[in-house]
Amino acid sequence: MPSCSPDCCLFQAVEIVKVWSEDGAGKVVEIPADMTARDVCQLLVYKSHCLDDNCWTLVEHHPILGLERCLEDHELVVQVQASMSSDSKFLFRKNYAKYEFFRNPLNFFPEQMVAWCQESDGSIPQSQLLQNFLNSSSCPEIQGYLYVKEPGRKSWKKLYMFLRRSGLYYSTKGTSKEPRHLQLLADLEDSNVFTIITGKKLHNAPTDYQFCIKPSKVRSDCKELKMLCAEDEQSRTCWMTAFRLLKYGILLYQNYNVPQQQKSNLSHFSAPVRSVSENSLVAMDFSGRTGRVIENPVEAQSAALEEGQTWRKRSQRMNVLGSPSPLHPPSLSTVIHRTQLWFHGRIMREEAHKMIIQQGQVDGLFLLRDSQSNPKAFVLTMCHHQKIKHFQILPCEEDGQVFFSLDDGSTKFTDLIHLVEFYQLNRGVLPCKLKHPCTAVAL
Repeated sequence: MPSCSPDCCLFQAVEIVKVWSEDGAGKVVEIPADMTARDVCQLLVYKSHCLDDNCWTLVEHHPILGLERCLEDHELVVQVQASMSSDSKFLFRKNYAKYEFFRNPLNFFPEQMVAWCQESDGSIPQSQLLQNFLNSSSCPEIQGYLYVKEPGRKSWKKLYMFLRRSGLYYSTKGTSKEPRHLQLLADLEDSNVFTIITGKKLHNAPTDYQFCIKPSKVRSDCKELKMLCAEDEQSRTCWMTAFRLLKYGILLYQNYNVPQQQKSNLSHFSAPVRSVSENSLVAMDFSGRTGRVIENPVEAQSAALEEGQTWRKRSQRMNVLGSPSPLHPPSLSTVIHRTQLWFHGRIMREEAHKMIIQQGQVDGLFLLRDSQSNPKAFVLTMCHHQKIKHFQILPCEEDGQVFFSLDDGSTKFTDLIHLVEFYQLNRGVLPCKLKHPCTAVAL
């Protein structure tokens, strides 16, 4: 048999992967067999000219089973694709909550669900919870009630569950954790945790907060899935996050810490990285030949007021060009928001909910859309404490100038971009600042 040339071996190592965006468009990419999900995301960020903010992810999507999960950054994409059925596909999507539990562990792990917290009697601060998760020698378990779908039936049974490094167990006797009362429901090593996206009606689930544990070898057999249901979003998030931590441990922490530019096969494809922290924004004075930082807070406030008046005058001049006559186009201030990634036009309330849920439900995740009830108004949809809230933005007129406000005119803005920028820096009447724009990218 003739020997394989180096070029031939290189060709054989390249695999074809198709990735879909949320608008239904697909992109075919050729990747080596050892390419991780992080690397593929960085490649797509580069090709699509997106902002590289380390929040992009590949989603393993199973439409027939109605399941989704975000790939971990270190997973090999070709290996995952080999275990997927023919109808399954990869989606390219934002996920702001991918590593949020490292930043705010107390929001993800309620004290009553962590056995370690119950046993410590408060002697150890709960803020050390994450470090204990990453320490294999003292890994705590998650405990609490879950609904479990009975195999081959539509009924669900409420059981007290324990999640340990060795697997997910249920108690056959109330809340007892004695070994003789524990039965293994699913292991962690050869399984992955998925969100169920088909709604509670299909499975007759008792709540909307469904998830499941799927063995890696199972492609399209629903009978092998362990269908679970939590009481609320916080407990579902806790169970699913703990599953990831217990399965991958220190690998997740390394994924979180390693910068996107390092340990990547695509360093020469580095996309522009921009800080989106409001802490990086400072007042500047550009009246001279060079800009200077305004350190005096009184002077900074005065400069901000002067800038606001300048924008107002500029907007009034633009509106002279855009009169309400049908012979003239609308003013720039009434349409400029349509250029922004956070504006999603005439989407329904349910679609806005779905997008927020898919992109992580972290505090400050937001989008703007047209109001369904008022054709002249808009709606700000945002997430706070894993709950989705809606705020109506109403137009108001003053001296012939149209302004936008979400607090009944107390704070007015010439256009929606100014409104968003203000609430990114100031909480105002909102439960928290706007931090993460809910965006969809076209591949």
